[in-house]
Amino acid sequence: MGKVVFKRSEGLSKKEFSYCPGCTHGIIHRLVAEVIEELGIIDKTIGISPVGCSVMNYEFFNCDMQQAAHGRAPAVATGIKRVRPDNIVFSYQGDGDLASIGTAEIIHAAHRSENITVIFVNNAIYGMTGGQMAPTTLIGQKTTTSPYGREEKHAGKPIKMSELLATIPGASFIERVSVHDPAHVRKAKKAIKKAFEVQVEGKGFSLVELISTCPVNWGKTPQDALNWAKENMIPYYPLGNFRTPEEDGKND
Repeated sequence: MGKVVFKRSEGLSKKEFSYCPGCTHGIIHRLVAEVIEELGIIDKTIGISPVGCSVMNYEFFNCDMQQAAHGRAPAVATGIKRVRPDNIVFSYQGDGDLASIGTAEIIHAAHRSENITVIFVNNAIYGMTGGQMAPTTLIGQKTTTSPYGREEKHAGKPIKMSELLATIPGASFIERVSVHDPAHVRKAKKAIKKAFEVQVEGKGFSLVELISTCPVNWGKTPQDALNWAKENMIPYYPLGNFRTPEEDGKND
């Protein structure tokens, strides 16, 4: 019998992903699932499902999940965590959910240093609703509502949520990573694990932003989408850690 070198994480259900071919939501789901399994917290973890492409993610994670209205995941997570402080609570949100309609919720959750973890998936477009321009759409990027490319004069520059949230004193851990190749997938998992550990240790608000892809709405093949993310998104959204509890003296 051959040696098993890879198996489905216990943090995932047996339901097959329904995402478009080449979409990196599946990779990010697996990383979150592996982290909560490795930390031994599957049975006490509660996830908050968003509105967006990952709206059905409660079918994929093998832990308790709660659906939230568009952009309100941080508020729902706050309520659950305050009522059940011994549980580990995370929200899973796209750029439209977190950086547009949910901007107020995420800023105030960070400001209050709610002891929750946020998984922020940035693919620079509204994927589920047909590829409209998002707050994170790059200058010149074509979408269904910016067919000639996003113009700074009319839409402003793309918002950098990690940099913005890192300026808030209540934010404990903020890091931006990417999943465009295996080496960066490993780094992304390390950041996600650290974000959950910050919550387990009661150190306050943690968020990991993941540069993701949308091959269908970008009009690219899966491989070209990975290359486009590397060559276009990362230069504008630089990877790295923007805030740690250790630097803020929150490691007591």
